[in-house]
Amino acid sequence: MAATYKLNIPIPASKDSRAFAQALKVCIASTAYGIAVDYAKAPGAQNVSLEIPKERKTLYEPNSIVRYFAAISKTGSPPGSFPDYALIEWEESVLESARWDQAQIEPTLQSLEVALSATPFIKVNLQLKGPESAGRCANNEQASPAIPSAAEIILFASVYAPISALPSASLAIHPLLRTWFFNSALVSPWALSGVQQAASQTEKMQISAGDQSISKSLERKVKLGVDQAITVRGKKILPQAGAKNILITSALPYVNNEPHLGNIIGSVLSADVFSRFCKARGLPTLFVCGTDEYGTTTETKALEEKISPKELCDKYHPIHARVYEWFEIGFDHFGRTTTQQQTDIAQDIFTNLREHGFLTEKTSVQPYCEKHGSFLADRYVEGECPHCHYGDARGDQCDSCGKVLDPLDLINARCKLDGEAPVPRETKHIYLLLDKLQPDIEKWASQASEEGAWSSNGRTITESWLKGGLKPRTITRDLKWGTPVPLSGYEDKVLYVWFDACIGYVSITANYTKAWKQWWQNPKDVKLYQFMGKDNVPFHTVVFPGSQLGDGNKWTMLNHLSTTEYLMYENGKFSKSRGVGVFGSNAQNTGVQSSVWRYYLLSNRPETADSQFEWKQFIQKNNSELLANLGNFVNRLIKFANAKFASKVPEYRGQFTDSAFDDFKSDINTRLKEYVTEVTAVHLRTGLEKVMAISSRGNQFLQDNKLDNALLASQPDKAAAVVGLGLNLIYLLSAIVGPYMPSTSDSILEQLNAPPRIIPDEWNGDDLLPGHNIRKAKYLFTTIDPKKEDEWRSLFGGSQAERMKKEDDAKKKAKKQTKKKQATADS
Repeated sequence: MAATYKLNIPIPASKDSRAFAQALKVCIASTAYGIAVDYAKAPGAQNVSLEIPKERKTLYEPNSIVRYFAAISKTGSPPGSFPDYALIEWEESVLESARWDQAQIEPTLQSLEVALSATPFIKVNLQLKGPESAGRCANNEQASPAIPSAAEIILFASVYAPISALPSASLAIHPLLRTWFFNSALVSPWALSGVQQAASQTEKMQISAGDQSISKSLERKVKLGVDQAITVRGKKILPQAGAKNILITSALPYVNNEPHLGNIIGSVLSADVFSRFCKARGLPTLFVCGTDEYGTTTETKALEEKISPKELCDKYHPIHARVYEWFEIGFDHFGRTTTQQQTDIAQDIFTNLREHGFLTEKTSVQPYCEKHGSFLADRYVEGECPHCHYGDARGDQCDSCGKVLDPLDLINARCKLDGEAPVPRETKHIYLLLDKLQPDIEKWASQASEEGAWSSNGRTITESWLKGGLKPRTITRDLKWGTPVPLSGYEDKVLYVWFDACIGYVSITANYTKAWKQWWQNPKDVKLYQFMGKDNVPFHTVVFPGSQLGDGNKWTMLNHLSTTEYLMYENGKFSKSRGVGVFGSNAQNTGVQSSVWRYYLLSNRPETADSQFEWKQFIQKNNSELLANLGNFVNRLIKFANAKFASKVPEYRGQFTDSAFDDFKSDINTRLKEYVTEVTAVHLRTGLEKVMAISSRGNQFLQDNKLDNALLASQPDKAAAVVGLGLNLIYLLSAIVGPYMPSTSDSILEQLNAPPRIIPDEWNGDDLLPGHNIRKAKYLFTTIDPKKEDEWRSLFGGSQAERMKKEDDAKKKAKKQTKKKQATADS
């Protein structure tokens, strides 16, 4: 009879890896609690997982799996008393990030000793063994209970690898730890059987009998120390003392519409590349984003769709999430601004600003639409720009000349909703005294822009605002949908979205972890990197920093500002508000994989000037760059190794020497250093160029050495050296291409049968060792027919509204035809 549960175990996993510790936890629990499971080896997986078909759910966190097994076991102990829960929490929050190197091992051992002193199973151990047993082994008798608690299993598996490598005598000053681990747990039947099970499940992969091209064993032989540290699912990412901690945000997209390609490259995709790069460099990194859900845009869109603002947000938030998921955006948390944390933090900052004298009340004149009876937000007033006379300027900013506007200054102003000419009407509001804060803002911006190497357009825009002299800016609005203003008499008003939208970064982090202040009020240990389009710059370099400075708390403030110019669409302009351009789901509907879209957008990233999205160029980059360069190098070499070296890395060390090989390594390291320098400086487009240059150098290496059957026959040692060094270069490419094209990196790793690797400072070309087994070659990319250019341009060339109308018309036509056929059949 088939087991009720399926345990997926990452393979392979060395004894000292995090993956093995995870496997050990669940293997011990399943055997100790008598849970019948089907084990499945999961090559390339990052975490263990438990599939529970009857409950239609999957558990991804090893501690949760252990506690689940304990809870359902008929013979096992319950999950634990309060001390057990406390120990599990301690293991997750402290022990998971503990260091076991020579410099830090003693504090870690001492911390373990203290933690163990409060645990129930230690008392049981000592009672069974007697006090004289502390610090020595007494005839190997079993002191640990026959059925361990969940906490004991979790703790033992976490410390098994580092402590079992120590001599027992080294723990003389930690008697509780020594007694429990060496004299009790390590020799208990549950530990012995669990370790044996974990070892058997993590060592080798079973290959189907029909796969004759791959060795029966897929044992890995990879140099120690190259594995990339993987964040355990469910474990919160927090800053580490003494480390370079990176906090990354991308501009919060308005929830009221589907994101287009300009939004994606301008913020979330660029931030994702940098986040993945930092993590692959071993830096503690947190990447947060979410939908911006308050404000007039949401309220107005809800009116258009005849639903409530909350219903609109609930509709569009998952649309955003699905688009970003398809584009492989690896947020650590993707949240929303309509939360209690947003209200609490925004109101706290507002109150602090008021107490410190940086807010004032003023009566102002704002546009009011008499036709639908409400004040109009600046962006919902349109008309002619008074500066450049662009005919479709918005009331907050002109898209043509970039000038910040007052809606009442527009020529022939009109309400965007109904075309009615708005009238001026008085209303009372709260203003942020930016003029009073300007000296502090200027001092901070001058230092931060220099130290953080802001993008040139970010500096220019900020300097322009400061040079013109800051003026008090209203931070409240006559709306119902928003963060309530914490003032008597303002019950019918809310905080202005551009005051509290940037606070959304903080509240989204607070929804991710209660320890949010470790990220946002920790300027000593955390560097903040923010990604956005240039139109968002002033709110991130003037308004939000001004609020932080006036608040009085010690905030983590902007370090590096990465801004883009505009991505244009076929000589036109993307516009979410006007529904023009290629939107997120359109990319998926082409059938072209997300890696190709990511590559095209990033290679065309508008870093210093506007760039164009063109279908012809999109197809050319896939066919002439990805396929002909990177795809060709990887596929050609792995195929050759499959066919000529039985899918193994050949012996390439010392059998053949050639100074040209040293020159090749030197060339790669020069390019690698340039890559690391460029991406560290957030020059993402140039960094991608370096990736392709390294791949191109690999192709040249194969050509220069004429790798083919003739070389193998005449100089087998040279052929082996070329293949061995080439496969190691492919392994390096998997790491440096990973931030840009994660699924392409995953495919390379799957073919190489290798774990994700760090991005190194230097490449030695010896990470995949001789005898390492690889898998069958697979194509990374496929050719796109050039005829698709006209098809896609026609399909996606109109506005989003036009496309939706075409789709609706097509559905209606199909429905009519179906009814007609049914009627004919009935008659």
